[in-house]
Amino acid sequence: MTFDDVELGDDLPDTSPDVSLERVRRFVGAAGMNFPRFTDDAAAKAEGLPGALVPGIMSQGLLAVMIHQWAPGSRIRSLDTVFRFPVLVGTKPQCHGAVTDLDEDARTVTIDLTLTSETGETSLLGTAVVELD
Repeated sequence: MTFDDVELGDDLPDTSPDVSLERVRRFVGAAGMNFPRFTDDAAAKAEGLPGALVPGIMSQGLLAVMIHQWAPGSRIRSLDTVFRFPVLVGTKPQCHGAVTDLDEDARTVTIDLTLTSETGETSLLGTAVVELD
């Protein structure tokens, strides 16, 4: 994928990331975030949460993965997100993206991003600026 291949309004292919308990455990272990709210439903519920949560930085990372699957070799210059609804471990979220701006001089594209839950709630929304060759 190069800058010349992209048009305003292009949709990135949707992805269905793996947020299984095993995957979340591996992530929090690597990130040094071994908090029960991420790996234990009962502990999360004791904190007033709906269940074990996917860490926010993992959710952001899932959006970055979608971008790199769409445009391998691209460089994410910024990724700004707003968290609106928790992503629960073991669910089936969907990542979506659409190109909303093109900067020919910088050879960057702006992508509006969403991560939605399997029930349709928008868990995360944001914008990325991505440099393409």
